[in-house]
Amino acid sequence: MKIALVHDYIKEYGGAERVLEALHELYPKAPVFTSVYLPSYLGPHKARFKDWDIRTSWLQYIPFKAKLISPFRLLSPSAFRSFSAKGGPAFGWDFSGYDVVISSATGAYFPNTLTKKRAKLICYCHTPPRYLYGYATAREWKKNAIFRVLGAVANHILRMVDYKASKNVDYYIANSEEVAGRIRKFYRKEATVIYPPVDLAASKLASSVQLENRELNANQLDASYYLAGGRLARPKHIDLIVDACLELDVPLKIFGKSFAGYGDELKSQIANLPRRQAGRKLQIEFLGEVTDEEKWELMRSAKAYINASEDEDFGILPVEAMAAGTPVIAYRSGGVKETVVDGETGLFFEELTMESLTRAIKKFEKMKFNAKSCWKRAELFSKEQFMKQIEAFLISKA
Repeated sequence: MKIALVHDYIKEYGGAERVLEALHELYPKAPVFTSVYLPSYLGPHKARFKDWDIRTSWLQYIPFKAKLISPFRLLSPSAFRSFSAKGGPAFGWDFSGYDVVISSATGAYFPNTLTKKRAKLICYCHTPPRYLYGYATAREWKKNAIFRVLGAVANHILRMVDYKASKNVDYYIANSEEVAGRIRKFYRKEATVIYPPVDLAASKLASSVQLENRELNANQLDASYYLAGGRLARPKHIDLIVDACLELDVPLKIFGKSFAGYGDELKSQIANLPRRQAGRKLQIEFLGEVTDEEKWELMRSAKAYINASEDEDFGILPVEAMAAGTPVIAYRSGGVKETVVDGETGLFFEELTMESLTRAIKKFEKMKFNAKSCWKRAELFSKEQFMKQIEAFLISKA
């Protein structure tokens, strides 16, 4: 079976790219077709893609492309169709020789507009485009009246493009029941749920004595801090976590790469503290982008990972925290409801308010959690499970 992989664009390394990496590990000979590839922006993750056969669209040759990622979504349908243009800017690459094309659709671009030829098109959908269907997004383009009007027109057209592209897909795989529901609602298609992969082996905790019947009590742990992070974007509501930790005067470490200037906003939020707070010892620490090894160590040593994401598609970081034996404090929304077990591997809060989160942290401080239970829950979302299910799906459908 000859397979090709398709991904929106490769500029950041997050949950969607982890799925792409697992797919490539499963099918190492498969080329990866993408609109734009910007390895210099991948930080410590650049080497992961070093030896891949990555084939880019004509968008790769546009100057200042790194600053145009968001506007490129308007051109992305044409960019993915260009892979079938003989002698075109994509060097005539097409899908005529492939049996299966697997698209990894992050909800940013429109890879399913590609011309699949005789191949079966299987879409691993991280989410339908959030900005088209009313979900929280990283950019606040609606604040500007002109952008709001132009955006509404563009989004109407793009919704039609997106719906038409959904009919080009033979089979959908959703990364959560949450996303399967969105596919059913917006595309009127059913999807098989295969949860994204968590590399449990990378946590180096499988045989660790730290997991053996270790009972966690927030007041007795050696850990001195709470943890938040990942891709620093507005729907993650890191600002809310900062406010709650400042209010409670508890240490917080934040890791990850800033998106759309959100990291600078967070730092300004702390720099502009009222005098009564500025006099305290600052307990908020920004770590920037970290390696996988550093991330696992941060998670293993934290009291809890705090997740305040709105309408989370799946949420791989809470699962990784549990894989490190660390409980999760999470806003009850989206895919995280499928992963965190309330009262056993973590604790939910109900509203995106500082009061709701501070109540949850106070409650957490009085509770006990077993590290092994957290690990066992994370096992359900392992890379091995992902690969086994993907292979079985392809055998049954291709």
